[in-house]
Amino acid sequence: MASKFISERNLKFLLHEVFDVASLTQYDYYKEYDGKMLDMVLKAAMELAEGLLWPICQEMDKNPPELVGDQIKVHSSVKKILEECGTGGWIGDDIPFEWGGQQLPQMITMGSRFIFYAANYSAAAYTGLTTGAARLILNFGKEDLKKTYLPKMLSGKWQGTMALTEPEAGSSLADITTMAEPTDHGYYKIKGQKIFISAGDHDGVENVVHLMLAKIQGAPAGVKGISLFVVPKKRMDEKGQLVFNDVVTSGVFHKLGYRGCPITQLSMGDSDTCRGYLVGEPHQGLLLMFQMMNEARIGVGAGAAAIASAAYYAALEYTKTRLQGRRLSTKDPALPQVPLIEHPDVKRMLLFQRSVTEGALSLLMQSAKYADLTIVLTGEEKEKNELLLDLLTPIAKSYPSEMGLLSISQGVQCLGGSGYCDDYPLEQYYRDARIHPIHEGTTGIQGLDLLGRKVIMKGGKAYKLYLEEVRKTICQAEEFKELESYVQKLKQSIEMLQQVTAYLMDVQKNETPEVFLADATLYLEFFGIISVAWQWLLQAMAVVKALRNNPAGAEANFYNGKFFAFRFFFEYELPKIQGLASRLMHSDGLTVEITPDLFSD
Repeated sequence: MASKFISERNLKFLLHEVFDVASLTQYDYYKEYDGKMLDMVLKAAMELAEGLLWPICQEMDKNPPELVGDQIKVHSSVKKILEECGTGGWIGDDIPFEWGGQQLPQMITMGSRFIFYAANYSAAAYTGLTTGAARLILNFGKEDLKKTYLPKMLSGKWQGTMALTEPEAGSSLADITTMAEPTDHGYYKIKGQKIFISAGDHDGVENVVHLMLAKIQGAPAGVKGISLFVVPKKRMDEKGQLVFNDVVTSGVFHKLGYRGCPITQLSMGDSDTCRGYLVGEPHQGLLLMFQMMNEARIGVGAGAAAIASAAYYAALEYTKTRLQGRRLSTKDPALPQVPLIEHPDVKRMLLFQRSVTEGALSLLMQSAKYADLTIVLTGEEKEKNELLLDLLTPIAKSYPSEMGLLSISQGVQCLGGSGYCDDYPLEQYYRDARIHPIHEGTTGIQGLDLLGRKVIMKGGKAYKLYLEEVRKTICQAEEFKELESYVQKLKQSIEMLQQVTAYLMDVQKNETPEVFLADATLYLEFFGIISVAWQWLLQAMAVVKALRNNPAGAEANFYNGKFFAFRFFFEYELPKIQGLASRLMHSDGLTVEITPDLFSD
């Protein structure tokens, strides 16, 4: 049954009928769980979301954080949310048992976070940020760092953040200027500024722990000289007491959306007493941070798909109850009006939303499954899943982010003028979701990552493995007569992907990097549509199997509705790759050649 913000039925369909999450429990790492226990986790996530997060979603938006003196004041419920999530194990949901975590499969943590993000994205961001920061300390920190920081962070008493961006260094991390001066006391003295730090300061916790990039004095130029540090707002003194660590909140940004979680500007070392603690080896910071960043990128995709889900259900509810006009075939004005959902164009917009949202969630679950398999497998199989996860990461981040925004826009359109007003939640969802194409690397950065790195790394090994995965699905789907025409469409799409990619590899050999990568964002969009079509074919096989058992009532409606969404994606969305392919196969360097002066009035 669909809640106000997600479909629990669809979540269980993906986890059990498409990706068989319970199969992971055969491995030692996940042997403490079974399918029933995993469902109980999701049920508990729904209860937390409905009871604590959802009721204050709009309230947090209308009462954003404020900088009062040197402290950011946030909604009073933030402290309770963090305490509840700490006590319930949600912050450490995928952290190993030995460190106080729940050691849950990534597919389940993806499901629970999707629920939280859909219920209240701003509130859920606090815990997600702490989880990512804690995992970095766990994987690369020394034992004393782990013992000092992990228990407090996983309990929800201390906030975790990722502190990368600076006033003059956004995506260009090679240009960061925050410095770390070595001392003889086991710490570095940090000096610099950071901006756009999510949850970078607030009064809902006792302390904020920044995982911060900085350059050690004398380090090599560029990204090779970046190191990673734990830089807390308050540090432990010799007596075990928290003392100020010379990290000052110098500003809070006023945002378009996602207003319930503060985005801060920080100043470190103004009094020359800011201490930072090295994580990993010197000058390896970017490599280490990329672990958190890649996890965060998939998290951004999950947040985008989740908000799109909430918007879809808000639009669905409205169109079922709002009476407007009559059927186009009806001319008699004396007849009663019909609900909006009776009109074909409204059905088109709803199908678009559903096909994008459920397709994106499937892609995210596919990524989570690869992540799970990298944990439980070894050797070549482990490497295979690592490579597939690497390849899919920019797509799993960008497709939900870009298409989720368009999906929410269609939700606003379903409500007409009401969708543009704050009497309904659609306008907030639209504002909240606009951050996702920017967060953790813009869509343009993801395009460069996919085409300029992921497709060609290791001689194209990840790309070849991806083609094998899609072809495996095609071979399985050929056994279903009901899917015959759609199998052919995906076959043709994969052939088109190969043609476009081969063409671009020739461009790489014969042209400058600027010409080769000029349309990398279009390639990302092209690749993303095909990847979601692949996911819809995976879902369609499970749907056909279920329909052959003649389900009735709500179950029949679920599967038949799912099949319509599948058909819609293949008939309305997949054809868009033809225009993209035409452009990608014509590298004329247009956007490279135009000079800045030609943009003048």
